[in-house]
Amino acid sequence: MKKPSHHKVSTRQKCATRFSDMPPDVCQSVSDVLARVGDKWSILVIAMLARGTMRFSELKRSLGSISQKVLTTTLRGLERDGYLTRKVTPTTPPRVDYDLTDLGRDALGPVTALAKWAISTRERVEAARAEFDGNEHLY
Repeated sequence: MKKPSHHKVSTRQKCATRFSDMPPDVCQSVSDVLARVGDKWSILVIAMLARGTMRFSELKRSLGSISQKVLTTTLRGLERDGYLTRKVTPTTPPRVDYDLTDLGRDALGPVTALAKWAISTRERVEAARAEFDGNEHLY
């Protein structure tokens, strides 16, 4: 039996171990995509924009508790990765509209499936948490 190594393991190595048939560079690509679209706010922004073009203020109001800074960061990341477009209309004040790209619309399928799964398993997760919290004295 091999002794466990105590050296630091890279994300690529961890991924390759979990998905042994997946090359590390492909695994890293999957990780990068999931880091963007798996983010809570990114999922919600994509879902909101599925309704159509929205202004920054409309998105902020629709999302509720998101801060302006977090929304700005989320929108920039989604734009950088090609999920949405940002159109500035030079008015006073400037009007900024956001819309999904084809890539953003393609993400709707998996995002919607994940949201439905989360809703359908919520009671099971809450029950598991309650059971775990009731057994914390065992740790």
